[in-house]
Amino acid sequence: MTALTSGPRPALAEPAAPRPRGRFARLLRGRDEDPRWIRPALLALLAGTAALYLWDLGSSGWANSFYSAAVQAGTESWKAFFFGSSDAANFITVDKTPAALWVMEISARLFGVNSWSILVPQALEGVAGVGLLYLAVRRWSGPVAGLIAGAVLALTPVAALMFRFNNPDALLVLLLIGAVYATMRAIEAAAVRAGTRWLALAGVLIGFGFLTKMLQAFVVVPVLAIVYLVVAPTSVRRRLFQLAVAFAALVVAAGWWVLIVELWPASSRPYIGGSQTNSVLDLVLGYNGLGRLSGDEAGSVTAGGGGAGSWGETGLLRLFNSEFGTQASWLIPAALILLVAVLGFTAKAPRTDRTRAAVLLWGGWLVVTGLVFSFMQGIIHPYYTVALAPAIGAVVGIGAVSVWTLRGEDAARAVLAVAMAATVIWAFVLLGRADWQPWLRWVVLVGGLGVAAGLAFTPRLARRVAIAMAAAALLLGVAGPAAYAVQTASQPHSGAIPSAGPSSGPGGFGGRQGGGPGGMGNRGALPGGQPGQLPGGTGNQQFPGGNGNQQFMGGNGNQQFPGGTGNQQMPGGNRFAMGGNRGGGNLLNGSTPSAELTALLDADASTYTWVAATVGSNAASGYQLATGDPVMAIGGFNGTDPTPTLAAFQQYVSEGKIHYFVAAGGGFGGNRSEGTSSQITQWVEENFTATTVGGVTVYDLTGSNSGTTES
Repeated sequence: MTALTSGPRPALAEPAAPRPRGRFARLLRGRDEDPRWIRPALLALLAGTAALYLWDLGSSGWANSFYSAAVQAGTESWKAFFFGSSDAANFITVDKTPAALWVMEISARLFGVNSWSILVPQALEGVAGVGLLYLAVRRWSGPVAGLIAGAVLALTPVAALMFRFNNPDALLVLLLIGAVYATMRAIEAAAVRAGTRWLALAGVLIGFGFLTKMLQAFVVVPVLAIVYLVVAPTSVRRRLFQLAVAFAALVVAAGWWVLIVELWPASSRPYIGGSQTNSVLDLVLGYNGLGRLSGDEAGSVTAGGGGAGSWGETGLLRLFNSEFGTQASWLIPAALILLVAVLGFTAKAPRTDRTRAAVLLWGGWLVVTGLVFSFMQGIIHPYYTVALAPAIGAVVGIGAVSVWTLRGEDAARAVLAVAMAATVIWAFVLLGRADWQPWLRWVVLVGGLGVAAGLAFTPRLARRVAIAMAAAALLLGVAGPAAYAVQTASQPHSGAIPSAGPSSGPGGFGGRQGGGPGGMGNRGALPGGQPGQLPGGTGNQQFPGGNGNQQFMGGNGNQQFPGGTGNQQMPGGNRFAMGGNRGGGNLLNGSTPSAELTALLDADASTYTWVAATVGSNAASGYQLATGDPVMAIGGFNGTDPTPTLAAFQQYVSEGKIHYFVAAGGGFGGNRSEGTSSQITQWVEENFTATTVGGVTVYDLTGSNSGTTES
């Protein structure tokens, strides 16, 4: 068997003629050693990616209003900017570190707070990610591999979703690609000082990845460190020293913000959202960090954090199931086949072989991150899989081009044929999961299997025919995910848990717009449930313990889920189930106040620190975005953070700092009856007059008469 070796990868075209030397010509033509079509293809890829990610971007409105409200706050207050506060009065932060917000807030400060200023940075991060992935893969595996990698990333459905959305994942993916690129440059220059600088840069990028989405950024660290230690062409002692420098750079880049926040007096900064002790370290080690792995997430949406297994069945097939499969798994079978094949073909290559190093870097990212997602027992959502897309694209690009160069051997042709067959068969399965463009799955299957058979005979084909066969394989291989990506980009998305691709059910928890508050489609399962369920439910849209269609946790009386009036209850007396009253928002969707309610909240707004208070950050976000004034999110995102206490809330009211309390905020503020959210709500209901404005129950906290009125 012929071994793959490092060096320039053969291109799928004739050698190029000498290039003109003008700057503009070089921009269009690219490097002298590249075929003429490479640079135009790259520019077309980047332009197409930009069009896909930017087209009609404003249709999603505020997208995730939880983060949009924090952006609005950051444009009003530099303190809110630094801490990542949900409101400009700095009551509580979002439940993430704030680096992703900083990018959006700078844009919003420059161009005003609107949908485009918030979402365009996300789209541009996606375009930059595609371009940087091309550069990284091209460096060791040639331009064709780079183009394949970039195209796979751009056309992965979950990428088309998250690069058009304002969750932190877009920036995280870009930083991780940059960290791998910097590691590759460090390997090249390991024997000189530049190698140390590049490796330190990789550490800095991972550190800022931590400031974007905490511990998820660290998942790739063991891969980068081990590969560098194994393949870098310098002494072991120098490699260990360089890794120590990179680790120090990572700690500084990740830790400076954490250190400042921990040392800052708690009385003069916002509460750290998502924590139970007002500490970033608690957030990292608990609800938004290690708790995601173990399932022990105090303050989660399930009582006691849910525990192991509360968020669905774990295992090797999780990424391929009905919730996750269509997001990013389309080319995972091909990537794994090609990964094993390239490692086999390079088994006897030198330690420093770059083809093997490349697939170890990107393949390690894919395997380790995939295993973490497959077996983590805490909160996980399908859109997390966007972190797999660059690795899938890189492994497919490197593997396809590398094995193609060996197509004269039976083993290489067999690998290409099997990878192609696996891709189209799996695409056929995924395309069949939704009643959408059914003809496409048959075109992909029949055409793909035909191409797979043809790949076995490429040595007998004319060069142009063989190249056409390879191009057909690429087109049919990405046809399924590309169709889903275009469909995803053509639809608006909002809420906390968006999902890519056509839905096989109505609405969803925070998915496409139009499902309405509380709508539950196949892509909206909460912990442990099947599509359309909450934990333990067995009926369509059933909640835990309920045995009736759409029943809420076995409740009775006025506790049924759909169309509720805000009095839905969970065990322990929580009054903030996700149905909520009309326009009041819920756990996963922002509130949509009427013009009448917005005008009410706006009246005398400058007199108060917070124009309103409500349970849950998503409910608060809609009121804040509508008025432009701070709204207190009692209990943070889930309504379970122990802030403010009843005594503190009463003090705020007595000092005239809060004007209104808006009922039915839709948090889980107390799946325990003693939760501060429930205590505050009960106190307000017992001491202030309820008024219905625009379908939402409002209490004027400057008055003291109990009762109910309509307006």
